[in-house]
Amino acid sequence: MLSVIEKIALDAYVIDSLLPDLIGHDRRLAAFVVYLYLWRHSATKGNSDLRVSHQTIATDTSLSKTAVQVALRHLRRRKLIETRQDFPTATPRHRVLRPWRR
Repeated sequence: MLSVIEKIALDAYVIDSLLPDLIGHDRRLAAFVVYLYLWRHSATKGNSDLRVSHQTIATDTSLSKTAVQVALRHLRRRKLIETRQDFPTATPRHRVLRPWRR
């Protein structure tokens, strides 16, 4: 079944600077993939918060759950996302950050 093609706005910074920084310098391809995944899914919801499990991200991106967890930790360290949970076993809520817009 074919899906409707949706367009999302992506800051040029993501391709021009973040891509070579995460992939080339940090050697974190999975972090870049997860960041794009979160950006896309938060953009279609109309806000920057997205409640999604690690397993869902892993399945949707074809990454392992461990790779997703490592990528999310790296993105939090780089202050590219914030993650909150209502309680320890709750599905995390991720907020995509764009620090270059400050």
